[in-house]
Amino acid sequence: MSKMMVEQNIEIPMRDGAVLRANLYGPGDNDSYPVIITVGPYGKDVHFSEFSPEAYSQIDEQGPYLNWETPNPEWWVPQGYALLRVDQRGIGASPGFLRTLDHQEATDFYDVIEWAAIQPWCTGKVGLLGISYYALTQWEVAALQPPHLTAMIPWEGLLDKYRDAARHGGIVCDGFINFWFPQVTKRQHGTDGSLSAKERAANRVDLLTQVRENVLDDASSRSFTPDTGKIVVPFLSVGNWGGTGLHLRGNVEGYTGSSSPHKWLRIQTGTHFTPFYSEEGRALQARFFDYWLKGHDNGLLCDPLVRLAIRKGTEASWRDEQEWPLARTQWTPFSLDATTQSLAEYAPGSKAQVSYQAPDGGVTFCTRPFAANTEVTGPLSLRVWVSSSAKEMDLFVTIRNVDTQGQDVNCIGTIGDAVPVAKGWLRASHRKLDPERSLPYRPYHSHDELQPLSPGEIAPLDIEIWPTSMVFETGHRLALDLQAHDGVGASLFTHNDPIDRDPARLGGTNTIYTGGSWDSCLLLPIIPNEQSSRT
Repeated sequence: MSKMMVEQNIEIPMRDGAVLRANLYGPGDNDSYPVIITVGPYGKDVHFSEFSPEAYSQIDEQGPYLNWETPNPEWWVPQGYALLRVDQRGIGASPGFLRTLDHQEATDFYDVIEWAAIQPWCTGKVGLLGISYYALTQWEVAALQPPHLTAMIPWEGLLDKYRDAARHGGIVCDGFINFWFPQVTKRQHGTDGSLSAKERAANRVDLLTQVRENVLDDASSRSFTPDTGKIVVPFLSVGNWGGTGLHLRGNVEGYTGSSSPHKWLRIQTGTHFTPFYSEEGRALQARFFDYWLKGHDNGLLCDPLVRLAIRKGTEASWRDEQEWPLARTQWTPFSLDATTQSLAEYAPGSKAQVSYQAPDGGVTFCTRPFAANTEVTGPLSLRVWVSSSAKEMDLFVTIRNVDTQGQDVNCIGTIGDAVPVAKGWLRASHRKLDPERSLPYRPYHSHDELQPLSPGEIAPLDIEIWPTSMVFETGHRLALDLQAHDGVGASLFTHNDPIDRDPARLGGTNTIYTGGSWDSCLLLPIIPNEQSSRT
């Protein structure tokens, strides 16, 4: 192969007359190659080291064309691929009105795929690869079924705008929005001086305002969230146990909900950028695309469908599986007992209650020390009976691993932070379930109407806790925190918006009820010990 060819600011026409601009990286010859495409909001010409110097210092790959959360042309082009990196509408070199987490992105992506597939430098085979935003748009466009989309690898990308990112359990996740959205507006089209700050502000949707206003899962949110049943393209969904609060749920829901006859699920640990750029990560990606985009008979179809990193704190070992959730799961309810603030495999003998003050308080329930290593791998759910003297009640759920010294055994989050075992959230007025989509181990809230609690009214809340994997070692205990605020390990994914979390509305006495008809319990996916030691 001759020297890599780089062509900048190629114009790609959209169906409505708009133009997106892209950079093409490919072998410098006249042959055609399969193309890997990214479309996103971080600026195609912004070098990785400029976007995040700290992250750049941690990854294996380097080079002048490396771009945040996208594949590296200097590695992929010698493997026999072309890369097309596109600024989405309203970003960088692409003019237009900027909308994030919006259906417009999917239709534009569709047009990019179909345009690229018929170019002389493309074989007609199109793959999608990228992290985070460059993954979530893959779910969106795949549901539209562009004819030339051949395979994709959504690497840690959310699926559901409302449930995965904007409003956890109906509660505004302002911490992430306030951190993330400025990273996008910094790359908005016109920041080169061609548009004033006032003009740029008028040329975009303000994400936090939009999320505040869209209290329910309305047309704005649903227009983004794809119908996973229409996803039929072969894909490898790569999630991260430490991605609670943004991506993990999407990778699992995308995998289980899709109709693709060829799909794989991999859930790893560690930061979300270092594994992607590692030698192992690149080999995994290339093996997948070599089969689907080049037709190499490399045995991919014989690979295990599911590969999981089984965690013991910050350590993990890989294990192959064939389904999700695991067929051998022992779904085990642990009942809450307000008298002893304990969790046990038997229901308490009598009714009891325990109260705490909102918006600052909470209560913790703990198991007895485990008599043997106990693996919890899969989705979790919590049913808890509650009341509040306030006008509204927010419940924040944290699952922790507590060692023999009473210290938390933390895990690695996707940005390298310390995170607990799992998280869940629910606002009491959003407790309505969708019976058709709910499962015993994964409640699904419709978020289509508010059902306020009357002061003092006792009602059950069924709470989705995001999937996890953790081996609780002998002598360790599982702790369940029920709080009126973000618990430990919330990191960027905090919920403190002064409008959404108005203390005047949330301040009061919250009460948890257990025993008898108050069947408050935590459902755990316990994997039999004889299987947990497999390698």
